[in-house]
Amino acid sequence: MIVCHCLVVNDAAVVDAVEAGATTLAKVCQTTGAGTDCGSCVFAVKALLCEHDVTRATLSPDLPLAAGETTHAGVLSDALTPTSGR
Repeated sequence: MIVCHCLVVNDAAVVDAVEAGATTLAKVCQTTGAGTDCGSCVFAVKALLCEHDVTRATLSPDLPLAAGETTHAGVLSDALTPTSGR
């Protein structure tokens, strides 16, 4: 699929750049040429970067959290728990 129509950069070129070590949007754009003309493709390029950059991988649900850490659900449920005295 074409991601950058101005310079005809496809999604495979973006993924190749990420796999070769481009871990920022600026580096991916510099490597592929995408986003350097009109810039309307940068959101699609960023989405591909986030999908394929293994250095930004999130914790797996079965990995233990460090002491004192809470999950997003824990933070939300704590926020919804009524406090005493109100």
